[in-house]
Amino acid sequence: MIKSFKQTFLSLDLQSPRWSSIETMAKDSELRQYETAKWVSTVIKGETQKEAMRQGFWKLFHYIQGKNEKEIKIDMTVPVTCLVKSGCADFKISFFVPFEHQDSPPQPTDSDVFVEERKAAAIFVRSFSGFASPDKYAEEAEALAKLLRNRGQPFHEDFFYTAGYDSPFKLFNRHNEVWYFRKPY
Repeated sequence: MIKSFKQTFLSLDLQSPRWSSIETMAKDSELRQYETAKWVSTVIKGETQKEAMRQGFWKLFHYIQGKNEKEIKIDMTVPVTCLVKSGCADFKISFFVPFEHQDSPPQPTDSDVFVEERKAAAIFVRSFSGFASPDKYAEEAEALAKLLRNRGQPFHEDFFYTAGYDSPFKLFNRHNEVWYFRKPY
């Protein structure tokens, strides 16, 4: 399993959800339009964000390694997202389902893992580099929220997503994001 873990994460050609840039707001922030897509997810309750990410990641990694109804391996994708809700100790960790499985993703055999469809959405994104901790994600989310408030942009302030794009083995040129969903005008 360690070999497949390293092979999966050292690949440079990982699929990600389709989106287009609507507006650049600052050098590290933009508004994107994401297409409807399926994600495989799990909710970890009552843990720290760091521990929830670890537990959730492994549940989802087992799913893509064959712990699904078809017992097939599924390619790793990016980003790995984590839904963070204000004042809540539940975290939803998700992997994007690769395009070849979008129409009919294999159903998970772990009752804690589920496939969900995220509808098309306009999302405010702030990008940053380095190793991202829960504190760093929260700091970047607050910086994005401040920018949006200053610009009068309506957004859902009660939750945000973290998005990590790199394996833990990658030391340089790391890419991370925080996402806020735009509210309709």
